[in-house]
Amino acid sequence: MLRTKYIDKLIIILVLAALAASTFLLIKSEEPVDAEYAVRLFNDEVVHEINLIIDDPQTFFDNVEDEEYIMADIEIDGERIEAIGLRAKGNNSLHLTHDYNLIRYSFKIEFDHFISGQNYYGLDKMSLDASFQDNSYLKTKLTYDMFASMGVPVPLTSFAFIKINGQDFGLYLALEEMEESFLRRNFGNNYGSLYKPDYRNLNDENADIALIYKGDDSDLYPGIFDNAKTIINDADKKRIVKAIKVLNSQENIDDYFDIEEILNYFVVQVFVLNWDSYIGHTGHNYYLYEEDGKIQILPWDYNLAYGTYALGMSEPLKDAQILINFPIDTPCFGEIMTKRPLYHLLMQNDDIFNRYHELFQTFIDNFYTNKKYTVLIRQYYNLIAPYIKKDPSSFCSFEDFQKAINSLEKWCSLRFESIILQLEGRAPSTLAELYQDEAKLLPVDIKIEDFGDFDDLEWSLNNSEKLRANLGIN
Repeated sequence: MLRTKYIDKLIIILVLAALAASTFLLIKSEEPVDAEYAVRLFNDEVVHEINLIIDDPQTFFDNVEDEEYIMADIEIDGERIEAIGLRAKGNNSLHLTHDYNLIRYSFKIEFDHFISGQNYYGLDKMSLDASFQDNSYLKTKLTYDMFASMGVPVPLTSFAFIKINGQDFGLYLALEEMEESFLRRNFGNNYGSLYKPDYRNLNDENADIALIYKGDDSDLYPGIFDNAKTIINDADKKRIVKAIKVLNSQENIDDYFDIEEILNYFVVQVFVLNWDSYIGHTGHNYYLYEEDGKIQILPWDYNLAYGTYALGMSEPLKDAQILINFPIDTPCFGEIMTKRPLYHLLMQNDDIFNRYHELFQTFIDNFYTNKKYTVLIRQYYNLIAPYIKKDPSSFCSFEDFQKAINSLEKWCSLRFESIILQLEGRAPSTLAELYQDEAKLLPVDIKIEDFGDFDDLEWSLNNSEKLRANLGIN
């Protein structure tokens, strides 16, 4: 039952929601919709302040692994919104944070979870990312900037200093969740269908989320359709299954897939070397967007990018020279590559493969030639450094943050240089070539561990004890 103080507000919200729904039927459009929240919350030139007001923080943190929403209030830059839904989020990051007895979780906020139609200037859902295993605090932010430079639709982001019940909690990255508000902002009110494919168990075949054709029956693809983010029907399912069938047969692919957008996605994905993704061991952390029978792939979750992914690897690859020089034409290991048709089979087409290389050059022109990556990294560093100095829940020291920033800048520079050599045929662009001639690899003098490692979780324990005391929790 809703708390008494929300009843009057609920009645008003329901009336307004009904009026908005009737108006919406009259103003449907296919043009992207301007979003006021984009200006208010996702101005990334300032650090916003977000205060989460939780009635019983002890119970909330005791039960975070349940990922159940609680009712809370939120203040965004001093403006209060009541009765929002709040829960912890994450997969490996959530459980490891809990196992190490830390409380710096990532959070998900649903403005409309308890009050239908409630939003923050049009925003229905958002996340607060804790930068788990990212001592630079920038891997996700910088990666989305790269995708945006290539025209790939991405969630809006900004930095936010989080408080809980008025107590300092830490610097986070605020992200627009890729649901209704995101769809309207990018594709208009008359948007298509959105899916976030995910595995049931990592040890299963998971052929459906890999986009491998298993037959015409839509029930064979639960990893896709059970994770739809929009309301879908049988016709929607048939279009997706048909597209997967076409992909695996390699006939008329252009009719079912937005090839240009997909190649732009893979250019950045391969650059940042994110294996917690479609081209990695898990095969997830991406969205499929379908409209008028054509599919795009959209990016998600980059805290383990830049060669820092180790989940599922008995002997994680931490050799920075191999990682930075990793081939762009075989961007994952063979046993995985052949099971990722959206990359592997597309690249069998010479025209598509050549276009992929051309778009890499475009990316280089956009982000390397003018040193845009350096400008952004330094701009963000100057913005967030004062807040990291006072971050009570940080996974690392301020000195380790500075080391990670320097390593990230150097990583980008070396990765661009390696890819330029690969495009020119002066460095291995496939794993087979790499194993045959490692002497051609670009020299590297950074450590992947500088970006964040499990040792940092141990370091955080003292911070966690002080933070618990400040919040009045055990």
